[in-house]
Amino acid sequence: MPPVFPMLTVLSMFYYMCLRRRARTATRGEMNSRRAIESNTRALPINVEIVQYAKEVLDFSSHYGSENSMSYTMWNLAGIPNVYPSSGDFTQTAVFRTYGTWWDHCPSARLPFKRTPTTFCSQDYVELAFEEPVYPTAVHILETYHPGAVVRILACSANPYSQNPPAEVRWEVLWSEAPTKVNGPQARQFTPSIKQINFPTNLIRLEVNSSLLDYYTELDAVVLHGVKERPVLSLKASMIDMNDIDEDEDEEKYGCGMDTLNKQFNIVALREWPSNGYFDKLPYEIFHLGWGRIADAMKYSLKSSLIQLILSHLTVPDLCRLAQTCKLLYQHCCDPLQYIHLSLQPYWARINDTSLEHLQSRCTLIQWLNLSWTGNRGAISVSGFSRFLKVCGSELVRLELSCGHFLNETCLEVITEMCPNLQELNLSSCDKIPPQAFNHIAKVGSLKRLVLYRTKVEQTALLSILNFCSELQHLSLGSCVMIEDYDLIASMMGAKCKKLRSLDLWRCKNITENGIAELASGCQLLEELDLGWCPTLQSSTGCFTNLARKLPNLQKLFLTANRSVCDTDIEELAANCTHLRQLDILGTRMVSPASLRKLLESCKDLSLLDVSFCSQIDNRVVLELNANFPNVFIKKSFTQ
Repeated sequence: MPPVFPMLTVLSMFYYMCLRRRARTATRGEMNSRRAIESNTRALPINVEIVQYAKEVLDFSSHYGSENSMSYTMWNLAGIPNVYPSSGDFTQTAVFRTYGTWWDHCPSARLPFKRTPTTFCSQDYVELAFEEPVYPTAVHILETYHPGAVVRILACSANPYSQNPPAEVRWEVLWSEAPTKVNGPQARQFTPSIKQINFPTNLIRLEVNSSLLDYYTELDAVVLHGVKERPVLSLKASMIDMNDIDEDEDEEKYGCGMDTLNKQFNIVALREWPSNGYFDKLPYEIFHLGWGRIADAMKYSLKSSLIQLILSHLTVPDLCRLAQTCKLLYQHCCDPLQYIHLSLQPYWARINDTSLEHLQSRCTLIQWLNLSWTGNRGAISVSGFSRFLKVCGSELVRLELSCGHFLNETCLEVITEMCPNLQELNLSSCDKIPPQAFNHIAKVGSLKRLVLYRTKVEQTALLSILNFCSELQHLSLGSCVMIEDYDLIASMMGAKCKKLRSLDLWRCKNITENGIAELASGCQLLEELDLGWCPTLQSSTGCFTNLARKLPNLQKLFLTANRSVCDTDIEELAANCTHLRQLDILGTRMVSPASLRKLLESCKDLSLLDVSFCSQIDNRVVLELNANFPNVFIKKSFTQ
C-alpha cells in the first residue's frame, strides 16, 4: 500500500493556498509581508466595544432645509437623537431634497447616462465624522419617518481629524442593497449586517435612494459601534468557496480601491493574437450580401456595427476587462465611439488623476461626461482635471460636476475655454467654488441648462451669466444664499431668458411680487417653477394669480410653506393652467376642499398634490378626494 504522506502534503498545500487567497485583511503595504485570515464568521470578543454618535457632518449632496438654519438639514445627524423613537415629520431631523419619482417626470428632468451599473442606484449621500477611529462592528441608523432609503454604507481610511492626510484614501463598502419598499412610515432602527474591514475608520458615508418612498425620508442619528484593535477572527466552520480563489474578485465587487480600476484603464501592452476569437466564426449568411467587393466592405461594416452594438451595453470596467481578450475586441473597446456618453459617478471612490490620464485617448469624442461626486480629498487635482479637458473637452455638450469639491476658479476658466459647445453644466453643491469664479460661465453663450443649487454664486456674476446666456432653458438657483436682490435677477431673466422652461428658486429669501411680475411677463414658456419656502411672497399682492394667468404652460408649481396661498389662487390655476401635473401647497391655511375639487376636475393630468399641514384639509377630505380622483397622489403629512 503506497504511503499517504504525499497526498496529505498536497492537500495541506492546497488548503494553505486557499487560506492565503482568502486573507485580504492586511493593508496594501502589508499584503506581501503578512496575511490576516478573513471569514464570514463572527469576530471573537477581544476588545471592548466603543459606541459613538456622529461628531460632525462633513459633506452631503442635498438637503431639504435652509443653509442658514437647522430645520430639516443634514447637520441634524450630528450628535445624539433629537426625535427617535418618535415617528412623524419633525424639523429636527435630516431630510434630503427629493423623494419618489416625481422629479423624473417634470420638464427639468435630465436623461440618464447609459452604461450605469445596475448595482449603483445612489441618488444622494451624507458623510459623517466620529471622534475615535475604530474597526466597525455595527452601524445603527435611526430613521424616524418613511424609512428604507439607505442603500449603501461605506467606510473611509482617512481620518478627517488627522494633521497628516494619507497618500492614498481608500473607501470600503460595509453594506449595500437595492432600494426596497418599507411598509409604513413609522420610525425604526436600521442595523444591517456589515462587512469587516482591514483598517480603522471614523468617517462613514451613507448613500440613499428615495425613489420608492411615498414621502421624504427623515434620519435622526447614526451610531457607530467598533473596537480599537483589529478583531481576531474565528476559523471555525470556515468553508472555502472555490469561487473566492480569485484574489481580486472581492475588491472589484465590493471594494473601492483605485489601483484595480486604473490597471483596467491602463491597457498598453497587448499580445499578438492569432485570430479574432469566435467573431471569425460568425455565420457567413449574416454578412454575405452577394455583391463582390461591396459585399466584403459591408460584411466588415456589419461585423463592426454588431460588435459595437454588443459592447455598448457593457459598463466601463467590463469594457476594460474585455479589451484584454483579443486584438479585435481591444480595438473596439478602446474606440472613442464607445465613450460618447461616459458616467464615472458610479466609480467616484476610485477615480483620480491617473484614471483620467488613462481615459484621455478614449474620450476624444466624448459629448456627455459625468464626474459628479468624484475627485474629493485630493483624488483629482486642478492640473489633472485641466489636462483631461484640454484633450477631451472640444466636443463636450453636457458636463455633470455635482459635489466636485476639487473645483476652483481655474477649473471653471478651463471649462469655458476648452468646452465651446457646452450646453449643460451641473455644479450642484459645489460649495467650495469662490463667488467670483462664476463670472467665467458667462463666456459659454450656448448654455441651455445650468444648475447652481447650493453654490456661492454672487449677484454680479449671475447677472452677467443671464445677460450673455440667452439660450438658457433650465436654471436652478435653489439655496443660493449670496444673491442680494432676487427681484433684479427675475427682471433680468424676464428681459434676456425668453426660452426659459424651468426655474428653481427654492428658499429664495427676498423675491417679491415685483420680481414675479417681471418673470411672468418675460418668460411665458415656463413649464416648471419652484417657489418653495419663499417667505416674501404674499397672495394678497396678486402674485400667484398673475403667475396663473401669464403662464398657461405650467406643469409643475411648488408653493411650499407659503401660508398665504388661498382659494382664489387655486381657482385661477384650475382656470388657466390645465396642463398642471405637480402642485405643492404644503402649509397653507386658506385652501378649502371645494377649490381643490375644482382643480382636480380641471387639471386632468395632475399626478401629485401635496396638501401636507394644510389646516382645512383633514384626512377625511383626503380619503374622499382619493376615492374620486384615483390617478392623483394626494399627500397629507402630519406629526404624531
